[in-house]
Amino acid sequence: MPVESLFRRLESLLPRVQKPIQYVGGELNAVVKEWAAADVRWCLMYPDAYEVGLPNQGVQILYEVLNEQPGVLAERTYSVWPDLEALMREHGVPQFTVDAHRPVGAFDLLGVSFSTELGYTNLLTALDLAGIPLEATDRTDDHPIVIAGGHAAFNPEPIADFLDAAVLGDGEEIVLAVTEVVREWKREGSPGGREELLRRLAVSGGVYVPRFYDVDYLPDGRIKRVAPNRPGVPWRVAKHTVMDLDQWPYPKQPLVPLAETVHERMSVEIFRGCTRGCRFCQAGMITRPVRERSITGIGDMVQAGLTATGFEEVGLLSLSSADHSEIGAVAKGLADRYDGTNTSLSLPSTRVDAFNVTLAGELSRGGRRSGLTFAPEGGSERIRRVINKMVSEDDLIRTVTTAYAHGWRQVKLYFMCGLPTETDEDVLQIAELAKRVIAAGRQAAGRGDIRCTVSIGGFVPKPHTPFQWAGQLDHEATDARLGKLRAAIRSDRRYGKAIGFRYHDGKPGIVEGLLSRGDR
Repeated sequence: MPVESLFRRLESLLPRVQKPIQYVGGELNAVVKEWAAADVRWCLMYPDAYEVGLPNQGVQILYEVLNEQPGVLAERTYSVWPDLEALMREHGVPQFTVDAHRPVGAFDLLGVSFSTELGYTNLLTALDLAGIPLEATDRTDDHPIVIAGGHAAFNPEPIADFLDAAVLGDGEEIVLAVTEVVREWKREGSPGGREELLRRLAVSGGVYVPRFYDVDYLPDGRIKRVAPNRPGVPWRVAKHTVMDLDQWPYPKQPLVPLAETVHERMSVEIFRGCTRGCRFCQAGMITRPVRERSITGIGDMVQAGLTATGFEEVGLLSLSSADHSEIGAVAKGLADRYDGTNTSLSLPSTRVDAFNVTLAGELSRGGRRSGLTFAPEGGSERIRRVINKMVSEDDLIRTVTTAYAHGWRQVKLYFMCGLPTETDEDVLQIAELAKRVIAAGRQAAGRGDIRCTVSIGGFVPKPHTPFQWAGQLDHEATDARLGKLRAAIRSDRRYGKAIGFRYHDGKPGIVEGLLSRGDR
């Protein structure tokens, strides 16, 4: 049965909202397939605004992997802003995809990629707009299977009532496996309906279906056990790990947005995993083991991506890109290849003790310097030992001196507030560290226009980390502690104006902490 585009109904609403271009679709490298020619139809959602969601590598990879398959169709949807949401409700326009503006409720599967728990409520809004019952038990054979993935799906229990299924780990292989299960079930005439399809997914051992597990609690509210309630459903669900990244060189055709987005660059993931073992870091724990992409693989992806997009900046992505065992050779090879062009290289995530003179020279070749961000995380040596961030103050000064000496005028330092055992003194050490950075930068560069931005995030305990049971500092105490830090930075006129200070509101972090460690 054909599915009509909603664009005519949507178009009349767009002049009444901000940034209407984000809802139009038609980006370079987007794919629109014939509905009737597809056996299995996926809608992929990043539960945030278009400007945040479009650059997401996970969704772009799955979008391309699925659309390469014969008989498979994949489109994208993002959260709509409140102005359009109100108009959609008023005029009866359901949640739509940006590719062909098809209704989300018409697809076989709705795959949602959660980077943070704060996206949970955006999913509920999208389900409501799509006309899909919020609770999984109320859905019929006419509704999509709602399946979650991403880092914030590693503890899906707080939203278990709203999910049909969840997968853990890398998505490239499991989306194809799920697709084949759905294709076979539909080919057989959809026997047993939705319940049978979910059973087939669950017995594979790679998909968690919450309704097939019962949770027993102890008298004090702790979980006693989680047990399957259907025969053949495994006690434990496996995490998916793609071991050879060179076999999955995606995205080959990165999307080029029509509207401004948070990252205006072509990105290549150079490795997955981390061995550093920072005790607060969920990503470092759940993405192990480390798997590196080869120098050849990285070079081929960069060349293909630049050709397909026209971007002028290449971001080499990972949890800590300078930890790639051959990062020096990677950077030199790319700098040599694009020397004399407008293409610049960046390492969005760089460890303090992995950045060196050679790397600085390659990244700054040609005079184009993208932003540099380092993450000491803790202000004092003591607190850095607590969180297993084995970086000394001297390491940081050496690193920023190298950057300033190679022409950078600004670096960003990321810290956390509210870490276990933290005191006011630990946080106030951030001010002293920032002042040392400015002083070292002025000396290395021989000029006074040196800047350093101190960015502070609140500590949120995450599941599957050594700190998962640690207490979380309330937002009032966090704000008071950071008020003292701001005063300490501003008190010294020699450095105050050279140090930027950014802090995100602490209240959403409290909500994130509740959701990240919650249960049903």
